[in-house]
Amino acid sequence: MFLGETSRSTQREMKIGTWNVTSLYRAGSLRAAARELARYKLDVVGVQVRWDKRGTIRAGDCHFSYRKRNENHQFGTGYLYIVE
Repeated sequence: MFLGETSRSTQREMKIGTWNVTSLYRAGSLRAAARELARYKLDVVGVQVRWDKRGTIRAGDCHFSYRKRNENHQFGTGYLYIVE
């Protein structure tokens, strides 16, 4: 920043949560998790998952990014977040 300039910083409160859900294999469960995210008015939720590979999936107004940790479907991590 130079002398005489002003900074316009936008600050916003972000609500973050964690969720230990290992049952996202069932059909419709990711959409149900996205509804819960909206219900609790959270912006980001860290989720333990047991899915293969890695990727990003859209679920309603949310995105779910995930990756597996090992070949035994243990210790996978995912993040469910609101897309604006």
